[in-house]
Amino acid sequence: MTAGSRGDVAPYTGLGYGLARAGHEVTLVTHARFEPLVAGSGVRFHPLPVDPRAELESARGRGLHRSATGAGKLVRVVALARALVGRMTDDLVAAARSSDMLLLSGSVGPLGHTIAEGLSLPYLDLPLQPLAPTREFGPPMLGARSLGAAGNRLAGHGVSLAVELVFAGAVPALRERLGLPRTHAVAAWRARERQRRPVLHGFSPHVVPRPRDWRSNLSVTGYWWPYDGDAQLPPLLRDFLAAGPPPVYVGLGSATVPRPERLGSHIVRALRRAGLRGVIQRGWAGLEASGDDMLTIDEVPHSALFPRMAAVVHHAGAGTTAAGLRAGVPAVPVPIQFDEAFWSTRLVTLGVAPRSLPLRHLTPDALATTLVRATRDPAFAHRATKLSTLIRDEDGVSPVLAAVDGTVKGKEARG
Repeated sequence: MTAGSRGDVAPYTGLGYGLARAGHEVTLVTHARFEPLVAGSGVRFHPLPVDPRAELESARGRGLHRSATGAGKLVRVVALARALVGRMTDDLVAAARSSDMLLLSGSVGPLGHTIAEGLSLPYLDLPLQPLAPTREFGPPMLGARSLGAAGNRLAGHGVSLAVELVFAGAVPALRERLGLPRTHAVAAWRARERQRRPVLHGFSPHVVPRPRDWRSNLSVTGYWWPYDGDAQLPPLLRDFLAAGPPPVYVGLGSATVPRPERLGSHIVRALRRAGLRGVIQRGWAGLEASGDDMLTIDEVPHSALFPRMAAVVHHAGAGTTAAGLRAGVPAVPVPIQFDEAFWSTRLVTLGVAPRSLPLRHLTPDALATTLVRATRDPAFAHRATKLSTLIRDEDGVSPVLAAVDGTVKGKEARG
């Protein structure tokens, strides 16, 4: 069960595929627009009614761009999410009733926990980001800034509580419907904290080392790569790639931007100043570019495209960050909101990106200068290639499979 943007969904298609190949019957429960992502994978699909793109393009969704800080955006997204979660509850419950176990992303955690409790189902939390509080860094959802050891941990608990409050309007009615006693969101959060349940995180320890102050059953498995099937590039794109030197990919994934035409113009000017060809992914931002040296594309598998790029310019969402690292090419992160500044900082720290270039600071000159460094300094490509080898050798699915099998066997033993 997961909700949010494409990046909140795609990794679970690969995880589901791995579990299905091991003999489990797997259903992905998420927004209807993402059903094509599981085509041919052997993973079933149960749609949720909310369309995340429509919500981001609504007046309320566009309001996210009016906040310049991570905390400000978090307040706005909490308000947006609180208005939407109740619409998903019926389908989450329906899917759970035909399941033996729930695997939950961080974006549906409190609802999933309540449903699991009400239906007496085992569950596993499988977040894509390091959500548990730690002294080693601040909460990813608030950006890249460290608040000091004590401040980082305190802020981490604050973000965890904020997530609970997102669902506070929907959970009481759900608890009553499932025959559970009433409880306050804070009390429910504290009760789960005391349970100290295992959590498996779907990112690489080579990218974010497991914090030393985490309890022992908070584990980092490695990435869950999206299911791409027999990934192929469309003929027009293949022809463009063959017609010249490796281009630069530019895409903002599921992010929306206030002035896409102006941003597209900045990107094209920057690429041409740097002497680079460009593959521009339209995405939810609606980016466009024209000219013999530019090609605008729609969705294509990153696993097939990124290895053929000179560099990748992206919004540094967790999924796109992982795809760029897997491809072994330099990055230019352009964070917009939420955890993107966190992943951008990781890319710079790992030495695969020259700098982080937040969208609000992006100019043609700044992007061109950064692209020249990323594509002409061989150190970035060398480090990207080395890191790619490390994360490709990881098997992020096996720890989840072992946890699922262990839970199933434990349930069978209890009767």
